[in-house]
Amino acid sequence: MVERRVTVGWAEGLHARPASIFVRAATAAGVPVTIAKADGNPVNAASMLAVLGLGAKGGDEIVLASDADGADVPLDRLAKLVSEGLEELPETV
Repeated sequence: MVERRVTVGWAEGLHARPASIFVRAATAAGVPVTIAKADGNPVNAASMLAVLGLGAKGGDEIVLASDADGADVPLDRLAKLVSEGLEELPETV
């Protein structure tokens, strides 16, 4: 299991537009990814309802994880997206 612990960089947290951006990136990651608040249960990172249901706010710590082969690069990209509060995933990380 590969995981990344990051702090949510979007001031509004993973709600509405940021959640949509994150879910699109997680879906495109090419590996199954889960997301959880630091003290919570993991949910499917490619599910908009599941991500919104986390209630992750700006400054909260979240855990991104995957047990798939080759998950390091996709998790690094998702971690960068979340921690920096980017409006889209950069092409190169």
